[in-house]
Amino acid sequence: MVDTQFAPLGDKIVAAIKQISDGRIRYLVNTHVHPDHIGGNENIGRQGATIFARENLRARMLKPAAQANGQPGVAAPALAIPTVTYDAPVILHLNGEDVRLIPVPAAHTDGDTMVYFPNANVIMTGDFYRSTGYPNIDRANGGTMNGMLAGFDAIVALARPETRIVPGHGAVVDKTAVAAHKAMMMAVRDKVAVLVRQNKTQEEAVAAKPTAEFDASVTGATPQTADRFVGQLYQELKK
Repeated sequence: MVDTQFAPLGDKIVAAIKQISDGRIRYLVNTHVHPDHIGGNENIGRQGATIFARENLRARMLKPAAQANGQPGVAAPALAIPTVTYDAPVILHLNGEDVRLIPVPAAHTDGDTMVYFPNANVIMTGDFYRSTGYPNIDRANGGTMNGMLAGFDAIVALARPETRIVPGHGAVVDKTAVAAHKAMMMAVRDKVAVLVRQNKTQEEAVAAKPTAEFDASVTGATPQTADRFVGQLYQELKK
């Protein structure tokens, strides 16, 4: 199993799995630390699953970043915490499949993993790639612009033309969509870089709307996520 969504969805997910198997979840892989991907860990951990994740993800579950309101983060329950961690590729051999856990350093967060099922020809990316909306570089949790771009390259290099790429959010796509997403990000980055060199403030850079040429073509784009993306690029480039 890859990720657990929010805790209230746990019973529905288990019920769905029982439609195609005996329902036993032996292994769970977390792609990153956000609650819409690890919120159901405790439910699955209680059933005896072994939880795999990057070492940084485990550390952030034990000592989370501050909440948006400034309050301290709350550590995850013991049953939700990954018990097997890694920072190099791992292969699980099960059900006739070699499931590859591939670290993606400092992209959406500093604990990202993509999961490749070579026989099924499927890559699950977590949130460092989304087919809806603009990228989200979670700098508070260790994400970086260059790491995200490198992650897109890793998908394109690994995928075959017919590989199904399952993003953290959005529709299933192929590698051409990921390449286009990277090109868009680089184009916006370059526009923001010009504004940084002109000593514009972050507010001025956002107001300049450097995403404007892509707003109509990026599925699920909103003004709020566009402004967030520009702000993240600005902060990265300004430093």
